[in-house]
Amino acid sequence: MSTIVAPKGLEGIVAANSGICWIDGDAGVLAYRGIDIHELAVRSTFEETTYLLWFGKLPTTTELANFKANLAAARMMAPHITEVMSALPSSATPMEVLRTAVSALSTFDEDEKDCSYEANVRKSFRLTAQIAMIVANFDRLRKKKPLVEPNPTLSHAGNFLWMLTGEKPTETAEKTFDLALILHAEHELNASTFAARVIAATLSDIHSAITGAIGALKGPLHGGANEAVMLMLMEIDRLGEDPVEYVKTQLVAKKKISGFGHRVYTTEDPRATHLRKMSEQLSKGTSKGKYYEWSSQIEKFVKQEKRLNANVDFYSASTYTMLGIDIDLFTPIFALSRIAGWAAHVIEQHQDNRLIRPRADYIGPAYPATYIPITER
Repeated sequence: MSTIVAPKGLEGIVAANSGICWIDGDAGVLAYRGIDIHELAVRSTFEETTYLLWFGKLPTTTELANFKANLAAARMMAPHITEVMSALPSSATPMEVLRTAVSALSTFDEDEKDCSYEANVRKSFRLTAQIAMIVANFDRLRKKKPLVEPNPTLSHAGNFLWMLTGEKPTETAEKTFDLALILHAEHELNASTFAARVIAATLSDIHSAITGAIGALKGPLHGGANEAVMLMLMEIDRLGEDPVEYVKTQLVAKKKISGFGHRVYTTEDPRATHLRKMSEQLSKGTSKGKYYEWSSQIEKFVKQEKRLNANVDFYSASTYTMLGIDIDLFTPIFALSRIAGWAAHVIEQHQDNRLIRPRADYIGPAYPATYIPITER
């Protein structure tokens, strides 16, 4: 059998057929099931977008109402999961806790060993609801605050903010967070989604696939860039430096400025378009508004000097901070959104499965290498 030597990192390689997401990196197009992300951002909700990703079409009024009801009903979690989170060492990061808790969820799921389409959909509802609960509950546990019971009358975005803060979110905060969830919900064969599909292709269960996806997302080259952006902005604040001068110094020192450039997009990341607006809107009338102003100045400079566009991570940093979200929750919130896409890909993989088993281009010692007895080495 002939083999094709792929470029490092599989860049540009088509590894699967999928009807979920389409990206045109040169034109800056991102579409879920053919619908442009800009249209979804303006007109849709996270629940409706998730329905679209899972079932391949926009829901009717009745279908959307049933979907919301099923998602709200899934806001239940075995108390043992809270015990698992509480038993982890205080040094555990939110992503480590999320990864461990999602893995543990499978052992309490009544459909654990059933990988049928119907069971995968049921488990997807539970995972989508429970990942949000895990993130919110862990933050309250570590801050010694009482856990907040989920509110079935709130949207997915609104309920997460409610469980995280203990306060009903404002309409602006709920709408902003809902939009952020839509923008992060799906992005074709990124590292975590590909990891999920590889695991699903072995006919392992959806919890295992999502646990693997979370493990991939945990890596700083995938899910941690917006944390790095916010840490940079806070460092600028601490030093009292001009943001552009700070970035100039970093570039002279050959240090990377997070939040710029993308493996797929050669033009502006379409998600950044909306996050920039969100950050600007939230910046009005708050002391944290400086983070948007500094981000805007840095973006203009980097684009002019390095010809790099801001990606989804750059303005999500200031947006989440102005929503009162802690920096180390940024990546877990990414998972809270991306579960919509991960689940869609696992379901799709199981519907037309073939084990994913690529080859490696061997670059080791020439065959046959000589085995030297240990007494002669």
